Amino acid sequence: MKVQRTRSQEKVLQFLKQLNHEISAQGLYVELRQADIPLGLATVYRALEALKLSGAVQARVLGNGETLYSQAQSDRHHLTCLQCGTSLPLNDADCPVHALEDNLRKSAHFEIYYHTLEFFGLCSPCQQQSED
Repeated sequence: MKVQRTRSQEKVLQFLKQLNHEISAQGLYVELRQADIPLGLATVYRALEALKLSGAVQARVLGNGETLYSQAQSDRHHLTCLQCGTSLPLNDADCPVHALEDNLRKSAHFEIYYHTLEFFGLCSPCQQQSED
């Protein structure tokens, strides 16, 4: 079934595809303005929320509460430092969650769009700072 999207949702989704990286709603708003795509901040938030609910956009909440959005392409896995906020992507080739996802899809009759796996701790530079 084809999802009917508003023009603003289409503009946001197309721009996210071009960016090809995670970005906050406010960062996206600034980028859209710089590209002469006049959408208000509230419209950007509404479009992102609708796209997230349809499975077209992924949302990842960082330790500081900020949400990053990206086009829903594949599962994302990260190591995130609680001190400096650095977020390192992990290779998801051996993701242990895929088997669980398949089981849940079958047993709960639940359509899963994507999943995230994130580990929180301290990166090497922050560990060294703590030791000093």
